[in-house]
Amino acid sequence: MTTILVTGGTGTLGRYVTERLRADGHEVRVLSRHAQPYAVDLRRGGSGLDAALDSVDTVVHCASTPRGGDERAARNLIAGARRAGVRHLVDISIVGVDRVPLGYYRTKLAVERLVEGSGLGWTVLRTTQFHDLVARVLQALAKPPVMLLPAGVSDQPVEVREVAARLAELAAGEPAGRVPDLGGPEVRTFPSLARAYLAATGRRRPVVNVPLAGTAYRALRSGGHLTPEHASGEGTFEEYLAARFGNGPGGARRG
Repeated sequence: MTTILVTGGTGTLGRYVTERLRADGHEVRVLSRHAQPYAVDLRRGGSGLDAALDSVDTVVHCASTPRGGDERAARNLIAGARRAGVRHLVDISIVGVDRVPLGYYRTKLAVERLVEGSGLGWTVLRTTQFHDLVARVLQALAKPPVMLLPAGVSDQPVEVREVAARLAELAAGEPAGRVPDLGGPEVRTFPSLARAYLAATGRRRPVVNVPLAGTAYRALRSGGHLTPEHASGEGTFEEYLAARFGNGPGGARRG
């Protein structure tokens, strides 16, 4: 079994990747800003990063933040991986980073290109949004007395544990380049996701679709962030909601 470093190994995805790799018998090091003994801010790099990468065969790069610095972090990680002789760099990305002109998506695409040009063996997996993120968005939208949704936009949420399992599988294999996307099992309209969320949490809100403007909104309306041809995930949004909230009054509806 190999020694694998998981960046962002205490985060939403990274902790499940770490659990899966350890269950499969790998030696796993967890790198994050606060997790000892490899507490490293990738945006700064330094000797702590070199220590974390020493004798590592594979890196699974899950560390990311919409607050900025991902490109700098990737450059530092790649430079350190080269110095350490890392064989395989696995990067997690997002479906639509090359089609939806959001700032965070542009950054994720730039990181992909850094990985591809790193000179290391590499694998990139793009996935749709995690159930947890969709639920957090809906939670914020449900705070006012009327739930305003972007008209004509759908989503394809995926179970984070399934993404973790796929990343663990890729990390244990040979560098594979850009692999097929991993999408959730269903493309769902935002009103149907909102109704499911409201039912699961026992809330009542009128749902109103609001047309927006801009190139990013048009890209989302056209499904640039979806991958229906790769709907290989199995866990549904209702199953996620039931596990998190239990059965709300009236149950969660699909549609």
